[in-house]
Amino acid sequence: MDDCIIIGGGPAGLTAAIYLARFHLGIRLFDCGSSRAAQIPCTRNHAGFPEGISGKELLARMLAQAEKYGAVRELAEVESLRLLDDGFGVRVGAREHAARTVLLATGVVNNRPDMPRDLHDAALARGLLRYCPICDGYEVTDKRIGVIGTASHGVAEALFLRGYSANVTLVAPEAHDLSEEETAKLDAAGIARIDGPCGGYAIEGERFAFDTAGGRLAFDSVYPALGSKIRSGLAIQVGARADENGCLEVDDHQRTSVPGLFAAGDVARGLDQISHAMGEAGVAATTIRNLLAERHPIRR
Repeated sequence: MDDCIIIGGGPAGLTAAIYLARFHLGIRLFDCGSSRAAQIPCTRNHAGFPEGISGKELLARMLAQAEKYGAVRELAEVESLRLLDDGFGVRVGAREHAARTVLLATGVVNNRPDMPRDLHDAALARGLLRYCPICDGYEVTDKRIGVIGTASHGVAEALFLRGYSANVTLVAPEAHDLSEEETAKLDAAGIARIDGPCGGYAIEGERFAFDTAGGRLAFDSVYPALGSKIRSGLAIQVGARADENGCLEVDDHQRTSVPGLFAAGDVARGLDQISHAMGEAGVAATTIRNLLAERHPIRR
């Protein structure tokens, strides 16, 4: 039986793997290969990389560090999770692995505008399409910015980006659904509002363009504010509490409501940032080590 199985190979999962391996624990990490971090062309707000680093390079370095200390990663998707008398059963294909504890670091998946994947990925690589204004709003300073969204989520993202540029337009995916208060906030900030539907997405020169009810618009960068899907289903299978959006509820030691089950990173309620995910993973890993030591002393 493993001391801990980590589900998810993004920054949170890999940080936990580094810590747990260095605690001399028997661990296993399952990675389905779809971390959001891998899609980052270049992050420039990660401390220690003043020139920036790509998400793929960061993950590769973290994996190499974890493996150096004996962590085992398997590229596979975990299909189900169940409670055992002394831990958890983790189902991967026809196999079930047993673990005393589980750390869920499965993250979230962004809801994307309806466009071909190759177009989406090309725009993302060039910074014409972006998903995290906290991460990269600085890079669009004084640029022409489009936000695809409406209601509270779209309004919040547009207002946040107004701190980087005076030229921000909020475009509804279909038609705007705004309260009087939200409309007043947008007007006070000088943010234009355009109805959808959106379509005809294309890279046109150095801009990203698409059709709207107000005609074809082109922007230096576009932020889809369409929400995301929280990948918390495995935890919910075994009774972990989550909020109405699916974010797992954790305490200040990253413990879920199910004893022995931990969560770190974007799957848990909190700030969706690499640095935050890594910090949560360090807390979770240390708590896991201390929990296991309470059950059976860890000694060399």
